[in-house]
Amino acid sequence: MKRPTLLPVMVLFAMFMFSCSSDNLDDKAEAYNANLVIPEAKGIEVEILELINDHRLNLGLNPLSDMGIIKSQAYNHTTYMLEQNAISHDNFFLRKSYLQSNAGANTVSENVAYGYTSAQSVVNAWLNSDGHRANIEGNFTNFDISAEQDNDGNWYYTNIFVKK
Repeated sequence: MKRPTLLPVMVLFAMFMFSCSSDNLDDKAEAYNANLVIPEAKGIEVEILELINDHRLNLGLNPLSDMGIIKSQAYNHTTYMLEQNAISHDNFFLRKSYLQSNAGANTVSENVAYGYTSAQSVVNAWLNSDGHRANIEGNFTNFDISAEQDNDGNWYYTNIFVKK
């Protein structure tokens, strides 16, 4: 009889020892979003947004409006990639969740890039990739971008698309 009562106690003990805490995830999300910065747009960023909207208009699609809160998330991620010295979509779920909660986003997607030295070259690269082009041509209402250079002059880009 001791064995049946011991098993449920062991299961509960294991659950408490090895389960994730939602408090830790909430803390991580709060820390991620605590330092929202909306930097002034750089010339290369404005040019990228214009090139994307020109492409969309040529296809008969609606132009997208820029949005500071989207730029803040793009900037956070671009800075993160620069610090990591690697291109990634790390923590996308945090950016997506933040934009859903604070910008009224229903759908969120992003393109990232590294190393392209001009607006035209990065937009061309995205348009030549099926997945990236799908984001550019997707059913979105807003977007924004962050482009930052590392100490060696290499560019990192994060372009986020939102449908409200």
